[in-house]
Amino acid sequence: MSNSAMRYAILKLNDSLEFVEMPGTHMYQLTALNRRLHKEIEKLTAHNVPALPSVIAECDNLELVSTSYTVTGGLDYINKLETTFAAIKESAYPLISLLTEIRALQAQLEQWYEEYEEENV
Repeated sequence: MSNSAMRYAILKLNDSLEFVEMPGTHMYQLTALNRRLHKEIEKLTAHNVPALPSVIAECDNLELVSTSYTVTGGLDYINKLETTFAAIKESAYPLISLLTEIRALQAQLEQWYEEYEEENV
């Protein structure tokens, strides 16, 4: 596996952009998860529902020319997302279903990175 196996998601929240590097084999899952979270987040009644950026584009290659931005690793992004959603104090919506989807992708990414590291030792 080489770096060419990576894809990049560009996420937008208001005027800010975020760049997430994902294994190409898992990018569609990140995009689908993002869409599902956006669809369901409006149903949450908790007071601490996070603002969630939208995936606005995917690409194979990314070269940032501005030092204002950094690329977040896919597993780091999913870990942060899981922590954020786990902290929501929700009573009216079955939040566990969203957390299950986040954690499923989290587990797949952990396995992918573990295999990647083993192959590149």
